[in-house]
Amino acid sequence: MGGIANGSDGAVRAATMATMAGGGAPRRGSDLGSPAVVRSGVVAWTDGIVTYAGPADGYEGAAPDDLGEVAVVPGFVDCHTHVPFFGWRADEYEARLAGRSYRDLHGEGGISRSARMLAEASDEQVLAFCRPLLSEMLAAGTTALELKTGYGLSVDAELRLARLARRLAGEVPQTCTVTLLACHAVPAGMERPDWVRIACDELIPAAAEQGLVDAVDVYVEDIAFSVEDLERVAVAAAGAGLPIRCHADQLGHSAAAEAAVRLGARSADHCNHTGPGGVAALAHAPATVATLLPASTFSLRAQPAPARDLIGAGAAVAVATDFNPGTSPVLSMPEVIAMGCSLYGLTTTEAFTAATVNPAWVLGLHDRLGTLEPGKRADFVVLDSPDLATVPYRPGHNPVVQTWIGGRDVSGR
Repeated sequence: MGGIANGSDGAVRAATMATMAGGGAPRRGSDLGSPAVVRSGVVAWTDGIVTYAGPADGYEGAAPDDLGEVAVVPGFVDCHTHVPFFGWRADEYEARLAGRSYRDLHGEGGISRSARMLAEASDEQVLAFCRPLLSEMLAAGTTALELKTGYGLSVDAELRLARLARRLAGEVPQTCTVTLLACHAVPAGMERPDWVRIACDELIPAAAEQGLVDAVDVYVEDIAFSVEDLERVAVAAAGAGLPIRCHADQLGHSAAAEAAVRLGARSADHCNHTGPGGVAALAHAPATVATLLPASTFSLRAQPAPARDLIGAGAAVAVATDFNPGTSPVLSMPEVIAMGCSLYGLTTTEAFTAATVNPAWVLGLHDRLGTLEPGKRADFVVLDSPDLATVPYRPGHNPVVQTWIGGRDVSGR
């Protein structure tokens, strides 16, 4: 999964410390807005593992380094990205500004275009393109993230992309998981049922056997794949010992959120058009997190997801960047926190929980990441203000002054 070796022993003190501890994961409903935040806090670690996180007056170890009037929060976990990819599609954004829809562009551009650009690039070109993107994410406080295939559109190309993702994960400080987006778009010249069969019978077993991926994803949409396709892929994923996720209700209502809950999916992502039935299903889902992607909502000028309905009903909610070259060229989790608050009506503390605890659950990393608690890795971010509300208050400003992974400052500043 990537990541760096643990750091040496240490301790830091900050004016504000949001440990996000308590309540388990995923955090849901009203608990989303009740993270553990203390004034004048200390986090201490040994061999990169947290030994203490809480009020300074309860700490009994060696004198901590005083960071001053700042806040310390768990490292951000970005549980939905489309890295690796190669090349940008700014002209498609211009076309949407001129009145064309994402559906209009889907055939000539979109996913298929990114697949073509990726196919024309060498492995080293792809890695050289992606490395600085993950460095930029690190500078914005992302200490763990998902990498995702989906721009291959053939068995060999998807496996190549998964191998590139694993290589990239091994080169960067962050913890990275890899998701096989087995059904993203139908390959040219192929019928949808045929590709679903190939994905289930060949692609998923091969990716699992080679240890290339940690989960399987499906894009459920009227221009992509159906709920029935999701069900078939879920069976294949389970047979390979892999959890399932899905893109749900982004461009229209499909009942994919309900299906995700029924199938025990780790997440239903987007949820822009999830209706009352989907909200109710997610509210009672023991394992399925509604992963909201406000940056793609912003870029597409789309209907916002029903975040307040989800939280009010008791659902578990996460936020992520959806970083991709077509609909969300945004890689900053602080920016996503700001958009989540302004577009979806999240409170500051809800947004921070949705950017740390719950996405760690989605990626299966909650036992070691997402909160600052004894026994978990010392991954944390130092913000330039003791007031967490300055993050959504100042969109476009990077509030991260230091990023720590495994007890090491990896900021490179």
